[in-house]
Amino acid sequence: MNFRITLLIVISVIGFSCKQQKTEVQTTEKNVKDFWMLGFEKTDVNPIMTADSTPIFTDPVTKKKVHWQKADVFNPGVIVRNDTVFMLFRAEDNPAAILGGRTSRIGLAYSTNGVDFTKYPEPVLYPDNDEFSKWDQPGGIEDPRIVETANGTYIMHYTSWNKDVARLSCATSKDLRTWTKHGPVFQKAYDGKFLDVWSKSGSVVTELVDGRLTAKKINGKYLMYWGELFVNLAQSENGIDWTPLLDEEGELLHVFEPTLNEFDSHLTEPGPPALYTENGILLLYNGKNLNGAGATTKYPEGTYCGGQVLFDKNDPKKFLARLETPFICPSLPHEISGQYKAGTTFIEGLVYFKNRWFLYYGTADSMVGLAVKE
Repeated sequence: MNFRITLLIVISVIGFSCKQQKTEVQTTEKNVKDFWMLGFEKTDVNPIMTADSTPIFTDPVTKKKVHWQKADVFNPGVIVRNDTVFMLFRAEDNPAAILGGRTSRIGLAYSTNGVDFTKYPEPVLYPDNDEFSKWDQPGGIEDPRIVETANGTYIMHYTSWNKDVARLSCATSKDLRTWTKHGPVFQKAYDGKFLDVWSKSGSVVTELVDGRLTAKKINGKYLMYWGELFVNLAQSENGIDWTPLLDEEGELLHVFEPTLNEFDSHLTEPGPPALYTENGILLLYNGKNLNGAGATTKYPEGTYCGGQVLFDKNDPKKFLARLETPFICPSLPHEISGQYKAGTTFIEGLVYFKNRWFLYYGTADSMVGLAVKE
């Protein structure tokens, strides 16, 4: 990316610990003339969801009753169905276990205003005595992201965590309550070459048409940005079985990478489903600051902030521009406490609802937060 030039534009991003300032954007070949970024303001009511020790679930593996959301609820995926926002949230059971030692299950909640949610009493997706147990046990099912296809099928991409290798997996549903697991999304590609390679965070490209946000096919295939340390790209005909794009050496193609001495110096992890727009494909992502050498001093070491990057809609692997200043950072007390005290605003759910954009995020791996774009 040596051919990049830099221009300065001013955007209005208010209400965050990220200071209001001129925001530097890196771009290629042409100036970004249009306002392509999304600015959000955290709502006055925050967090909007917290842990609850009341709900009890009989775990099918251990046959024991567990308080499945007693420890934490965070990192949600969201979708609009019949004028209602449905949230698929990650819940952890054992508050006495250390970070990474708890079992995660996916719960379901609904809201008619996008702020106040009612939870269903039992999880809708969880480790079970099934063919997927070897990937889902014992860490569980984590960090859901959800999209709707044109025919009304819902596809949830999530992390299967067996405490050895994280694998990006998926499940499908017609009603959001009953889900069919399909296992790791890369198990069929290249004769399973990437099945046992660490994979997370699938952000499927979507498009807003007539107020409805659905997965978009480009040249007959769905596209998905994914990864953790860096952003990769994959394509699929059915949204279930995915083929990663490779470089000339046959390794994963890095379409976007961390920037040393910036807020995303450690990793660039895709957030909610990407947006296909007239200006390009907009990916909201989670950037983590390094600890030690290479970290920026603008934000605390180890902190997760939200960034935005634009790709060419005609060549989705082609980088166009990067918002150099994060648009959302930890600033509220619950965002710099909990499991991850370095601070986290982990963006993962985005919907267009009642003529506004609602962005849902996990706070310090402990609660759910909300920011809105009017």
